[in-house]
Amino acid sequence: MDFGKDIETVRAIAAVPTILDVASKTTGMGFTAVARVTEDRWITCASKDDLKFGLKPGDELKVETTICHEIRQSHEAVVIEDVAQDAAYCNHHTPAMYGFRSYISVPIILADGSFFGTLCAIDPRPLPINTAETVGMFKVFAELIAFHLDAASKLDKSSVELALERKNRELREQFIAVLGHDLRNPLASIAAGVRLLGKRVDGEGQTMLALMQGSVLRMSGLIDNVMDFARGRLGGGIRLKLSQAVLEPLVQQVVGEFAASHPNRVIEVDVQADNPVTLDQDRVAQLLSNLLGNALTYGAPDKPIQVAAQSTADAFELSVTNQGPPISPETMPHLFTAFERGNVQPNQKGLGLGLYISQEIARSHGGRIEAQSGPGGTTFKAIFPIVEATISR
Repeated sequence: MDFGKDIETVRAIAAVPTILDVASKTTGMGFTAVARVTEDRWITCASKDDLKFGLKPGDELKVETTICHEIRQSHEAVVIEDVAQDAAYCNHHTPAMYGFRSYISVPIILADGSFFGTLCAIDPRPLPINTAETVGMFKVFAELIAFHLDAASKLDKSSVELALERKNRELREQFIAVLGHDLRNPLASIAAGVRLLGKRVDGEGQTMLALMQGSVLRMSGLIDNVMDFARGRLGGGIRLKLSQAVLEPLVQQVVGEFAASHPNRVIEVDVQADNPVTLDQDRVAQLLSNLLGNALTYGAPDKPIQVAAQSTADAFELSVTNQGPPISPETMPHLFTAFERGNVQPNQKGLGLGLYISQEIARSHGGRIEAQSGPGGTTFKAIFPIVEATISR
């Protein structure tokens, strides 16, 4: 049996790092992995190891010391929220040997019914993971991995790419719709708590609250982006509520929010637009927030960010410029493609949705976004025609 080929096949699945990352961030578990499991072997094919558990692709455990060995026999998932409180596993040798309190492992079953291995995660803390959403997410991800494995062995390259893209899109859209919806309530509670504490603390406490507020704004923007993406792909589209507005107050409000949450960064504003224009104020503010957040993330921290707005008889424009390393030629074609940025810049934060959603907002207004990058800086410019905007994309 060629285990090296199995490892390489899993490594070649572009979705696996994202699957492990999303599974880890959603559950809070510190170690996630795809394992090849046979009757006498347990081999790591891919892993995300925030616990420094020590397993990387190609590393092995004695299969009889793992719970995956039992899953191979039953083809059933095992979920443990707290080993100490779990009647079936409180005295099991595996948790004691590897020092975990919470555990989830889902079988990866190929199309012919054969058992490939598991998608699993562990953490030394007890965690509330035995929910329909979490177990369902792991099962969907295991099915996606199985789909890739089957495709790699049966289909030629062109048909694989088409089939996998359709499957990836469907699973991504279903997952982000659920994720975006379920994150809103806890985020609202955090935001309310930050506002309440803001009335009771001063000094260093206010500095910490500003950082927390920045995190709330970033999470809120991320949720808005994933929900917009889900609605757009699942049939709802990006809908607009058009009104007449002056650009300067809108720009100043967005910049003010970011300046408060990034007190050490310099944001310069130049607005040359006095006449009201027709736009969806919330959507254009969302677009500007995405562009400004992108500039703060990738721009040189010791250089100012320039935000500009201007209007002419035919159009109005919003632009954000940051100094720093130019965007590579390999990355430029993928800037506005959902999820693609992580493939060309795998160490960067986020899902790669912000620029995609910004482009869709501009398009829904009948406009467009342009990007230019070089040694002198990187500029994203959104151009909106001064005409009656389309109500939905």
